[in-house]
Amino acid sequence: MAVDSITSRLNFKPGFHRESTRYAEEGSWYDGNRVRFREGKPENMRGYAQRVTTAFDGTARALITWADNDTKKHIMFGTEKKLYSYDGDNNIDVTPLVSTAALTSSFSTTDGSTRVYVSVSTHNLNQGDFVVFTSSKNDIGGTIDLTNQVCSVSIIDVNSFAIEVSTAADTTETSVGTADMGYLLPTGNTNAIQGLGYGAAIYQATISTTGYRAWNEPASASGISFGITQWSLDTWGEDVLMNRKGGKIYYYDTDVSTEPTRGTVVTASPTVTNSILVSPNDRHVIAFGSTEFGTGTYNPLLVRWSDQENYNNWTPAVSTTSGETVLTDGSRIVAGVRSKNIIGIFTDNALYGMQFVGPPFIFNFRQLGTACGLVSQHGAVDIDGRLVWMGDNNFFLFDGQVRNLPCTVRRYIYDSFNMSQKDKVYAGINSEFKEVIWLYPSASSDECDSYVIWNYANNTWVYGTIFYTTFQDRTVYDNTITTSNTSYLYNNEPDDVYSGDGSNLTAYVESADFDIDDGHNMMFIDKIIPDFTINDGNITMSIKTKQYPAGPLTEKGPFTITAETQRINMRARGRQARVRVSSNTNNTYWRYGAVRLDLKPDGQA
Repeated sequence: MAVDSITSRLNFKPGFHRESTRYAEEGSWYDGNRVRFREGKPENMRGYAQRVTTAFDGTARALITWADNDTKKHIMFGTEKKLYSYDGDNNIDVTPLVSTAALTSSFSTTDGSTRVYVSVSTHNLNQGDFVVFTSSKNDIGGTIDLTNQVCSVSIIDVNSFAIEVSTAADTTETSVGTADMGYLLPTGNTNAIQGLGYGAAIYQATISTTGYRAWNEPASASGISFGITQWSLDTWGEDVLMNRKGGKIYYYDTDVSTEPTRGTVVTASPTVTNSILVSPNDRHVIAFGSTEFGTGTYNPLLVRWSDQENYNNWTPAVSTTSGETVLTDGSRIVAGVRSKNIIGIFTDNALYGMQFVGPPFIFNFRQLGTACGLVSQHGAVDIDGRLVWMGDNNFFLFDGQVRNLPCTVRRYIYDSFNMSQKDKVYAGINSEFKEVIWLYPSASSDECDSYVIWNYANNTWVYGTIFYTTFQDRTVYDNTITTSNTSYLYNNEPDDVYSGDGSNLTAYVESADFDIDDGHNMMFIDKIIPDFTINDGNITMSIKTKQYPAGPLTEKGPFTITAETQRINMRARGRQARVRVSSNTNNTYWRYGAVRLDLKPDGQA
């Protein structure tokens, strides 16, 4: 006797669930990309568009947005090569100068060439470092004016280097010209370097706890760890304090009457600081991993702070509130994050709480948890007084006590994670959708190319691929702001935009395997009754079947679905099945509703 088909609704648990096999996760969504869940239903994410069409130099590792006293909006971000400020139309190079030089009779040119040779006293530059010319007198090569040109250097020897300029010389000259030149902060490291020896990075490649690597000396002899070049940025009123990991603190004045300007060194700041933060209300600048007062000895577990309301006074005294303390659990401080009533300080193994208590102690410190270290300098955020962060093998939450954050995709994320580049992990908040996002490099990449998102309102997890390296919430601008691993500044998820720079974006969600009668009978499917919200264009849906968990898949579809599609007649047979919903059209929004299938048992096999 024939068995009639039964119309069954395809309800799956929200979020991705893949802590086990696809068959064991029956009743769940298992895989996807560029989708999120709202009210339990998947929908595709909005797209992105370049904010500035000109690329910047390097890969951004920190980004901050703010508005000044005149309500003008600002963006600042730092790369391993430069520091930039966005002026509303362009990315402006505001990289601090480390020194200046007055050059006389120092330039040589060749007729018709844009290459200029510069002779100086010992320059201490590395290949790819930058210099800027603040003035230029006596035309060089007949036509070349170097004023305001920022040039990358090619090293010739310790007393000379070459630069490329925008205008070709029309004469051949030797040892001519006069100019004022500034040396920008040295170029840092794009990737963490794991190997040691003579080939580990370049000569004087990076500042570390022990200084520079000497000429013709292997890195192992210097005890230097070559990490990526990081920045920490924080506002001081309408201005910004900046620190490049391992260096001094700098100050940027947003006064529109003097823009554009460069960051200037805070002369009294510690010689070495790994990251900074401005404490709320009491306004101390806090340095994490710094040099001790008096001895100048670098201590990676040292917390040091400036005088209240004075970022340029770091001397402890009766007349100041400056001070320092050393933490004990861990080998280094990774970062500090502001939260309600406390500043969370993360070491590579523990969490501490730092709280302002006033004189004589100024700050109180207490340990809040252990075996809960932070994965990277930008791997933690605060959500309404709760600290949320990514560790080396788990996600964590502090809401009065440290606890593991249950994650339905934890095993998948850490199995696909390039831990050698873990310091690139960047956490951000998307308050519009109540999400925390972590950008991270997958196992096949040295750069951030993936994301994992926790929705803290619905407690769901999703993941996917992306090319962002930083992420800033829409607290200042109308959308989240990001930077890409291709060196562009982006508007992320602008309203009603579902394309990527005008091109199609692929989004999909795929279920775990499901069956009937616990797989006792084969299953026959002959109809799909779609139920989607689709604003424009179309999506596709397919059904994949197989007989055994490790068996081959047979796909029926993909079938095109529009907002007017009533049903899809089809035939599929298998012991297990999964469904996939996908889109790859320009500016199409879709949301899953109550999709149904007509199915029935179809005997044993």
